[in-house]
Amino acid sequence: MVLSDPLEIDLAGFDALVVSPGVPLNRHPVAAKARAAGIPIIGDIELFAQARSSLPAHKVVGITGTNGKSTTTALVHHILQTAGVPSLMGGNIGLPILEQAPLPEGGVYVLELSSYQIDLTFSLDCDVAVLLNLTPDHLDRYDGFEGYAASKARLFAMQSKTHAAVIGIGDTPSALIARSLSARGEHLTKIAPGVCMDQSRWPSLQGPHNAQNALAAIAVAQALGVPEAMIDRGLESFAGLPHRMERVAVRNGVAFVNDSKATNPESTAPALAAFPRIHWILGGKAKSDDLDACAPSFGHVVHAYTIGDAAKPFAAILDGKLPVTVSGDLATAVTQAAANAQPGDTVLLSPACASFDQFRDFEDRGDQFRRIVEALA
Repeated sequence: MVLSDPLEIDLAGFDALVVSPGVPLNRHPVAAKARAAGIPIIGDIELFAQARSSLPAHKVVGITGTNGKSTTTALVHHILQTAGVPSLMGGNIGLPILEQAPLPEGGVYVLELSSYQIDLTFSLDCDVAVLLNLTPDHLDRYDGFEGYAASKARLFAMQSKTHAAVIGIGDTPSALIARSLSARGEHLTKIAPGVCMDQSRWPSLQGPHNAQNALAAIAVAQALGVPEAMIDRGLESFAGLPHRMERVAVRNGVAFVNDSKATNPESTAPALAAFPRIHWILGGKAKSDDLDACAPSFGHVVHAYTIGDAAKPFAAILDGKLPVTVSGDLATAVTQAAANAQPGDTVLLSPACASFDQFRDFEDRGDQFRRIVEALA
């Protein structure tokens, strides 16, 4: 094997430059060099798209959006598996799609797609394309929010007009994209916010945000022809993703939920909205000086327990708004919360902070929470 620096070699004659989605196309010199040479810059999803004609007959679901991509992708995959449909999950979740063996005929590839991956893709004609929502993100890679939204919209521009599009219209930018596709008629499904649903049978899909994720997954499954009974069974048996509102145990009628992935107040807010009586464990290395995003759901919090570097500052913010204890560390917080909780309550680890003050990463924090809960008497 010969390794060469792409900044040093002559790119003329190359078919394409294949880069990681992490390479910032707006400022990396290798991207500028490839453009100057007239060489396409692509990623692994485009390689997959180009290889589709050689694969057994199949369908592709592409799921994008600012929030909820991983949960919705995993949920669609689970529903298909429940229904006995061969499926693989890849893209921005799990193993890269090119590292997985091809599916047999009739299989479905379910791809979580970041804007970075879409930027490197030009011929992916999804049988079902999904946009969940759009809020400002990754703006260092784009010419403002409009550039970020345009990147997401390209998923639908690559589609055949008769293929299914599913779009959440709870925010104006997503609604505008849906409006631009209105000519698709019956091939366009809009997911409106605030739809009342009975989520009581879906223990891992609680809260308004998961109602939207579930509605999108249902629309995808219906577009793929999955029987309604199998969709219901998949929703009921979905275990959720680790560290994302993951129910790790129920003890004496108290649910213990690991939402360690919530590393900022905006990520914690949906979890606080999901349960009526919460013993909230929060804190760590703060990314924000306030908890304003969480405030609308403070009425759901029975008691808060603060940990880590943010323990005292967050306790000061919450003081007078709800009962709060400075616990200091996770084990103490779990023990105190478990002692105070009543049947029907939820002990929720949703820290609204990074983990690096006391843990290796958010996975380590969630794993330790699980072990502490398992060790409770």
